[in-house]
Amino acid sequence: MADTPPDPPQRPLPDGIVPADVVARTERRWLGVMVAMLVVMMAVIVLTGITHAISPPSNVETIDPTTLHLGGEFAESNLGTAQERDGSLTVRLIGGQYGFAPACTKVAVDTPVKFRLTSTDVIHGFLLPSTNVNTMVVPGFVAEVRTTFTRPGIYRMPCNEFCGAGHHGMWARVSVVPKDQFQSLAPTERSGCVQQ
Repeated sequence: MADTPPDPPQRPLPDGIVPADVVARTERRWLGVMVAMLVVMMAVIVLTGITHAISPPSNVETIDPTTLHLGGEFAESNLGTAQERDGSLTVRLIGGQYGFAPACTKVAVDTPVKFRLTSTDVIHGFLLPSTNVNTMVVPGFVAEVRTTFTRPGIYRMPCNEFCGAGHHGMWARVSVVPKDQFQSLAPTERSGCVQQ
């Protein structure tokens, strides 16, 4: 017992034990890092909130859902696929319980396509699997999404927002055809998938 120092803190620590002052200093450093990260994240949230409140990152267009079918771009004669002067395509659709009008449209492969949609009654969803298209279709607003189809085929469009008892049957289709075949279609044939 003579070789043990009388003061216990003066004794050497066994292997694997870290001194208390080193542990406290390390914990203070990690606490500082965590607080700094929290401050940075809160600043990002506040700044993006303020920025998006000033200028929302979306295309906000309003439309009267009770009269949209009477005239303008969503009149019945304007629905479906239209070719723009630059060669791109614009597809106009209206969602209503429980279907899209028109139920099927044709577009050309490898051509920029802009979908413009609105709803007459409740919130609907517009989803094109295997593409970047997924948006909500809200009454009183025009939703706009863009994509390019790289493969011909039939793309089914389900409503992915619950809209009522018939929601499960609310589907539409996009028929993607080769460019030469699309050019030979009459404008009325571009808004339906019935074989002529």
